Amino acid sequence: MIRRRALALVALALCALAPAPPGEAARGGALRSGAFEPARPAPELALPATTGGEFRLSRQQGKVIALTFGYTSCPDICPTVLAELAQVRVRLGGAARRVQVAYVTVDPDRDSPARLRAYTGQFDRTFVGLTGTAEQLAAVWKAYGVSVVRRDLPGTRPPMYLLHHSASVFLIDPAGRLRVMAPFGTPVDDVVHDIRVLLEE
Repeated sequence: MIRRRALALVALALCALAPAPPGEAARGGALRSGAFEPARPAPELALPATTGGEFRLSRQQGKVIALTFGYTSCPDICPTVLAELAQVRVRLGGAARRVQVAYVTVDPDRDSPARLRAYTGQFDRTFVGLTGTAEQLAAVWKAYGVSVVRRDLPGTRPPMYLLHHSASVFLIDPAGRLRVMAPFGTPVDDVVHDIRVLLEE
């Protein structure tokens, strides 16, 4: 379950922010977040999706993909990232139709497609959750340099654990190139700006 604090954050964000005027954020031209120079082909991923069927990155060309990693039992970081990406979509206005948020689980033991769908849908119903076998997911984590470390919580019944993991958002441009790695805490305005730049190139 998402904590009330996280849901309140989503509600406040969506009510407070209006779409930015078209082109406004992208006038600066240069990417503000951690840009990959030179741009490189994004590592392929093909995973079962909460929409049914398979999500294959190479079939998403024409869109900006905002790719991030997390899990539904995350107490704070993951809800914050998803709430901020929901803000990004609001700020983008009509341009959000060409942006797809993809949320890859780091907890395949607990994150079934149904659980991921319910979780991501509380932030934005267009978000796609991705899961798979431990082997499939480990290959994707490695390709994107995502570290995942399990920490068991002593004395819990049934046994519980937390997962420490990388929490960046990767932006993949409409041509399928990896362009930006926005670390946790990157301002929403900067992510909106960078997505507009990628859409208008």
